Amino acid sequence: MVDWNLAVATATRLVRPGPDVSRDEARAVVAELRRHAKASEEHVRAFTRMIPDSVRPADTPVLVVDRAGWVKANVAGFRELLKPLLDKMQERRGSSPGGAVLGAVGGKVTGVELGMLLSFLSSRVLGQYETFAPPTRELPAGENGGGRLLLVAPNIVHVERELDVDPHDFRLWVCLHEETHRTQFTGVPWLRDHLEGEIQSFLGETDVDPMTVLERLREAAQSLSGSRPEGEEGDSGRSLVELVQTPAQREILGRLTAVMSLLEGHADFVMDGVGPQVVPSVAEIREKFQQRRAKGASRLDQALRKLLGLDAKLRQYRDGERFVRAVVDQVGMDGFNRVWTSPNTLPTKAEIAKPADWVARVHRRTEG
Repeated sequence: MVDWNLAVATATRLVRPGPDVSRDEARAVVAELRRHAKASEEHVRAFTRMIPDSVRPADTPVLVVDRAGWVKANVAGFRELLKPLLDKMQERRGSSPGGAVLGAVGGKVTGVELGMLLSFLSSRVLGQYETFAPPTRELPAGENGGGRLLLVAPNIVHVERELDVDPHDFRLWVCLHEETHRTQFTGVPWLRDHLEGEIQSFLGETDVDPMTVLERLREAAQSLSGSRPEGEEGDSGRSLVELVQTPAQREILGRLTAVMSLLEGHADFVMDGVGPQVVPSVAEIREKFQQRRAKGASRLDQALRKLLGLDAKLRQYRDGERFVRAVVDQVGMDGFNRVWTSPNTLPTKAEIAKPADWVARVHRRTEG
């Protein structure tokens, strides 16, 4: 269904060059990001009061990568996570006349189109905690499900220059966000398996025709290449994630949305909450970063964001941060941390919008 090697080759060939830096500057940026990632461990732990459990942060490697390195890491993760769905789609296609031939040809086409999308995304990600990353020779991952933390150096340098902020403060600010994600998964031993179970349940319920998924990829690739007719928005205007056909999937997607909003909002809350004693210009950075988000983008960029579900990602940052802030204001950090007790104490999608309902449910039950 997907020629993964071709996807990597296409993306690395098309990836945009990073900002202009000398070799010495590049080495200095990499070294500083590694130092900040290490320093962020204690800052995040002290602020969140979350203590790593069976997997320590030190067991999960920090990799400072370029855009091509980000592509390779994500292809490895996608390949692992999507295997059950792709096997199911392959089985469906293989039972049709000429399915094997169509599958081979389609895999090449899909590989090229996926590579185009990854090249687009590779210039937009500052950092990422890869929860489900399989270890490879080039990209190690932690043992016992420890994952790995990626920091995309060219993108961090590009944004700090664009915003005209203190580069040292900005690099630490980014590391605080990503370190919070690492702390979430190393401090909550059941979280990784729970999230993986929800994702696999969602994929297992998928009853989408393979050609429908491929058509969505093709729409995005055509937008990137400029070959899509002007004004054409596609049949549905839905994102890839919104190809949901069953009530069970809608229910699972609602739970996944709530969890991701919690995780992203918590990381945003922490990166700002650590405060000016650690990041002196945090207020300026946040203001300029929010302005950058609010400015929007070109019509092409907006169409791709919708198709790829990136608009939903931005809403998760905003809605999740509001939830975390409201709960901490009401019951304090220790009261908020009850969210990590079990899957039953995670907020629902409705509770993300109404934090007081979560407080009433969880605190009434635990105190009653």
